[in-house]
Amino acid sequence: MDSNFIIKKATFIAKNDAKLEDVYKLGKKKLGSGAFGVVTKCRHRVSKQDRACKAINKKKVKNVAQFQSEISILQELDHPHILKLYEFFEDEHNYYVITELCTGGELFDKIIEKEFYTEVEAASVFKQFMLGINYCHSKGIVHRDLKPENFLYENKEDTSDIKIIDFGLSKIFRPGQSGGISKMTTKAGTPYYISPEVLAGSYDEKCDIWAAGCILYTLLCGYPAFCGDDDQEILKLVVKGQFDFEGDEWADISKEAKDLIKKMINKPERRLSA
Repeated sequence: MDSNFIIKKATFIAKNDAKLEDVYKLGKKKLGSGAFGVVTKCRHRVSKQDRACKAINKKKVKNVAQFQSEISILQELDHPHILKLYEFFEDEHNYYVITELCTGGELFDKIIEKEFYTEVEAASVFKQFMLGINYCHSKGIVHRDLKPENFLYENKEDTSDIKIIDFGLSKIFRPGQSGGISKMTTKAGTPYYISPEVLAGSYDEKCDIWAAGCILYTLLCGYPAFCGDDDQEILKLVVKGQFDFEGDEWADISKEAKDLIKKMINKPERRLSA
């Protein structure tokens, strides 16, 4: 055996050339839908395991290279707090991405339902997604679009695990390695969670830490750290890095939690790593 042979997760997750219907029994009820396609429940015919099937209309995929990049990144990831990719299919009209099934809904919807999380509840959620982010960064992968809409609860139980999803804007980032880059320049993200250095067009993996700090802020109080009447107003506050803990919601939040947020929503050179 070749001593240089390395078994990688990506080796086992590949395009399946069989017909989707021969491998999976597809459900009729939609679990969700978006700009690119529809998600339905499916059952693996051999293992009888329930999974999720995302059907993506090829005509709506404007950037095929970006889609392929997302798939290749998901092939590399194997972590309890990152949505698991099993395999993918393709026919004349669609791509079909098969992932683990999450039925608990988005973190975003849960925040709206609860209004805000207790500090203990927020700590549990925060620890889970930071473990996922740390794993990504250790693999040289930056998410670049962390927000409550991109976290799913595995199930509807109060103790459900959180999963990071949607790696469509993610980037392989391996400074110091062959083919690696030291800075990214593409302005990618969502106004409430985007960092000032991303807007400036020169940033590294710590853009994810800023976003995570903004999410923690929202978990604890129920509203964003940077609020405005429109995106332009929000982004002006982001550039200035102006936020506060003045609302009544913050009266009972510990100094340690506030200090952690300050160490995440700050200048990159002072910002904590994952």
